[in-house]
Amino acid sequence: MRFTGVKLFAVLIVLLSVFSFIQPAFANDQKVYVAPVKKEVERGLAAFLQRSIDEAEENKAEALILDINTPGGAVNAAEEIGEIMQDSEVDLIAYINPNALSAGSYIAMYADEIYMSPSGKMGASAVITSTGGDADRKAQSAWLAAMINAAESSDKDRDPKFAEAMVDQSVEIEGVVDAGELLTFTPSTAEENGYSEGTFASLDELIAELGYADAEVVPIEPTFTENLARFVTNPIVIPILLSMASLGLILELYSPGFGIAGSLGLGALLLFFFGHLIAGLAGMEVLILFLIGIGLIIAEIFVPGGILGIAGLVAIAVSILLAGESIAFMGIALSVALLVAVIGMVIMVKFLGRNLHLLKKIILSDSTNTESGYVSNVNRHELIGKTGTARTALRPSGTIIIDDERIDAVSEGGYVNKDQQVIVVKVEGSRIVVREID
Repeated sequence: MRFTGVKLFAVLIVLLSVFSFIQPAFANDQKVYVAPVKKEVERGLAAFLQRSIDEAEENKAEALILDINTPGGAVNAAEEIGEIMQDSEVDLIAYINPNALSAGSYIAMYADEIYMSPSGKMGASAVITSTGGDADRKAQSAWLAAMINAAESSDKDRDPKFAEAMVDQSVEIEGVVDAGELLTFTPSTAEENGYSEGTFASLDELIAELGYADAEVVPIEPTFTENLARFVTNPIVIPILLSMASLGLILELYSPGFGIAGSLGLGALLLFFFGHLIAGLAGMEVLILFLIGIGLIIAEIFVPGGILGIAGLVAIAVSILLAGESIAFMGIALSVALLVAVIGMVIMVKFLGRNLHLLKKIILSDSTNTESGYVSNVNRHELIGKTGTARTALRPSGTIIIDDERIDAVSEGGYVNKDQQVIVVKVEGSRIVVREID
């Protein structure tokens, strides 16, 4: 009996040991993903959030928390992000830390729950142009409808009137916002009006309050290529990048060989297309069109005529226009780049006195001038002062004989009869002028 009791005790110890290892594994089986929504809203951010949601869904995360701090950004990028969030199968939680302004408030409203930091702000979502002015009525109306749809997308019964007040300053809500002002929620006003589920000092505090204190927190950070895509597709960076490309390539035309300027210009173009490909703004067809344009320009060097070169330039311009999210904006950016290129050419020619080095290889620069010993015909200056006989009548042109040589000549005056004696008084190229000797 004693031996049986020892065996039972040993088995119990083993079972307790096994369960002591298993229990933490079950307790930590929960995963919460955290994705930053920082800086400006653009298409690169949309691609990053799509990847974040996909990872959270694949790993069966309990929730994906969006750590938001953005001043806003592109409307079409925000709308794309809204569509991505609507299709998400994982719970989305917005933590405004501290700003969700303009397009940021639109993104926050598509989350299943909204929480704010003590200094959080949400709203001020009027549409403005790239120059800082108010957008036209058409754009404002479309964005107002989008904000209302975002508010109504939640099952938290958020009053869309507040979303409308974030966009339209003519909307007045008593005790919340006066007419002539845009609504910007603070943590307290957002919570009072159903646009926030609570205020928390830190992300860790929020995670604990949500019941995920023991869950594994998995931060999702943008990759290098995603950060690069966000940088390259920034509306401020695009015209700068294209200007660098155009100026670099123009300067290379005035330099022997292929050097730093050309490398920088070509690198800027490749960076432009690479970033737009990663962000999903451009497809491979755009890159192929660009490469075709480059090929046509190279072919122009070997097949002169101008047609291939013009076609190549058009192909490159079209590929740049199609690579962006807005053809109108890309047209402005391309115009700025061309202006910079023209200014660069003027400086090189006007002030630095440089000539196009590349064109020297395809344009004939040699000239057959008199200084180099070339003449268009034989100048018979040795005939001046010599006398001869009119072989034919000069009316005033005809033929004369000098030293048994037939020479075409013209008379200085009028008609000269045949067999009359003449003297050469002037030689102008191939024109020999004679005068009748009385």
